[in-house]
Amino acid sequence: MLDFTEIFSLDNLFGNNNDSSNPIMWLVWIVPIVIFVFYGQRIQLMVTSSEINKGIEKLYQYKEYTRKELLGYLENKSSDDNTKRIDSYLEYFTIMPVDLDPTGIMPKIKHLLRSREEYTKSQVLKLGKNLTPLETSKIQNLLEVVTTLNLLHKVVRHLFLTAKKQNNFPLILPLQMMLPFVMEQAEALRAAVSALKAGQPLGDGIGPMVVGKMMLSLEKKPIGLETVYAESVIEDRRIILLKAEGPSATVGRPGDAVELLVAQKKPDLIIMIDAGVKMEGENSGTIAQGFGAAIGGIGTDRFQIEEIATQNKIPIYSIVIKQTIKEAITLMTKEIAEKAEEVESQIRNMIKENTNTGQTVLVIGVGNTLGVPQ
Repeated sequence: MLDFTEIFSLDNLFGNNNDSSNPIMWLVWIVPIVIFVFYGQRIQLMVTSSEINKGIEKLYQYKEYTRKELLGYLENKSSDDNTKRIDSYLEYFTIMPVDLDPTGIMPKIKHLLRSREEYTKSQVLKLGKNLTPLETSKIQNLLEVVTTLNLLHKVVRHLFLTAKKQNNFPLILPLQMMLPFVMEQAEALRAAVSALKAGQPLGDGIGPMVVGKMMLSLEKKPIGLETVYAESVIEDRRIILLKAEGPSATVGRPGDAVELLVAQKKPDLIIMIDAGVKMEGENSGTIAQGFGAAIGGIGTDRFQIEEIATQNKIPIYSIVIKQTIKEAITLMTKEIAEKAEEVESQIRNMIKENTNTGQTVLVIGVGNTLGVPQ
């Protein structure tokens, strides 16, 4: 009687008898190799596409969430339906000036951004009746959040669909690598909505918080749009404290204010306090000192401050409080807020060590001063 168990034993089937001519083993090894040689890129494209699709869907959800939150916030401020006006504003764009000849480009960018800022403010005022400056600034910030998320969604979707349309795997690889950073920013923007609506301090407001605390009992004077300053004395030095006017959601016009104060007060030293993005592995709330203008944004205010300081030979020192992108644009954490006293102490030491009695120091608190008075 024929023994089939011997023919179909595992040893015979997978070639454990050292017979290299076993056809099943050839299939086990060769077929996957052939598949990956001819279809590997397409398989990778499918896997990557699935991952990016999830990111695009999340971006769409974040955009819709913030849009609905903004419209819901406006319902309490106006009886009109602002849906069409908001949706049309999301498609507004800004064309940067020609930079083939870089000479004089910064004033052009400054003019362009100021024009956009003034237009946005005028449009916001049309969304509701009797809006206070605080409410207006909050709506402006919410509108910027929705607009940024809308742009992120459109750009990521465009790059993805272009690569998919052409079956171009190398084109989709950079998008896959950048997607985690895009999603980190998008998640931070989404999380910022609740703090903006409630008018609560953001992590980025630690600079204005420190300076605002130092000027609490002093006379505040306006200087430039949405910007105030006060004068004090520390260690027999004349101190000029500058910040955006709180508690509105604004960064003020620090560049213009510095230009005026340098011309009027002739400071011998400039100290800037701002939030800074921490590196992975660093602790949130870490304080670091350095040199140069500590101010973010597109660079117009930084350029203006650097230009003025250079012309007048004024050294610029800076103090940054490190935090993640999400911490910078969402509700200020207790860990960061508690650093205010330590930063103030470092400012006093910096003034004492780098100036002489009778000299003047300009201290600038940089950042969004939402919920931070003075």
